[in-house]
Amino acid sequence: MKVHFWGVRGSIPSPLKQSELKEKISAIIEQIRLEDIKDQPARERFLNGLPPWLFGTVGGNTPCVSVSAEGFEEPIIFDCGSGLREMGISLGFKKNAPKKYHIIFSHFHWDHVQGLPFFNPAYSSDISIDFYSPNQNLEDFLSSQMKYPYFPVKLENMLSNKRFISVDSPFSIGPVQAVFRAMNHPGGCFSYKLTHNGKSVIYATDTELSSEDFLKNDENTNYFQNADLIILDSQYTLSEATEKYKWGHSAFNQAVEFAAGWGIKHLMLFHHDPAYNDQKVFSILQSAQWQLQEMNIKELEVSLAYEGLEITL
Repeated sequence: MKVHFWGVRGSIPSPLKQSELKEKISAIIEQIRLEDIKDQPARERFLNGLPPWLFGTVGGNTPCVSVSAEGFEEPIIFDCGSGLREMGISLGFKKNAPKKYHIIFSHFHWDHVQGLPFFNPAYSSDISIDFYSPNQNLEDFLSSQMKYPYFPVKLENMLSNKRFISVDSPFSIGPVQAVFRAMNHPGGCFSYKLTHNGKSVIYATDTELSSEDFLKNDENTNYFQNADLIILDSQYTLSEATEKYKWGHSAFNQAVEFAAGWGIKHLMLFHHDPAYNDQKVFSILQSAQWQLQEMNIKELEVSLAYEGLEITL
């Protein structure tokens, strides 16, 4: 399976500010030496040696993650944050763009549905989209944000062929097996586990990890144990998570302990706070990696979700 990140921020879109861009450019200029610009190879070495928070950006779009399964040409998409718009634009440049999409919703807070009205494929009559949620009000929830006075185009005016599927656990999408479970978040939220060809990925955004998630019972073990990848809410530092108790998000420290405790192979830090600049977000990754070293855990890889990242399981 291939996992592609189109939007990784939480709560609200947070585009790069002009002042932040100027700070990046200024910091880069301060590091340049004459030998760094003498020829093209030198310039490339210099740029490649810059810290990622300077030469790049986490991105400001809200959650959208796509999964592609080998031998199955229909993308599976987690959530319709503003990153979904970027996915639609990107696919528009491909000759063999998919004709069918599967969109799974964790919940229906604004930052997880606001990209749907701007998803270009949804306006084409030769496109089919299946929407999935355990919630039986799925269609009503999606159409409500596209009614007067909130939006000028109604959901039914999108020309694509749409199906709204209320799922039970387990269910399947083509050859991909899926299960879900309720997570700890105000108003409710579901995480999902997809399995294909012996590989598994868990999408667990908007969750405040609790002691129940760490319990070594059969339900937790069957769901979390030895997963290949978990995309996990890690919006806060530990002090912030304490201050924002019951806000429905986790600290990166908890995410590391959780993934390590369940023998998960790869932890992807996700749902970054919109108030954090790139340097702050990358410092959280560094702190998480230091935590792994202190715990002497070598079996777990910790990465930072950023727009455009694609990994293969």
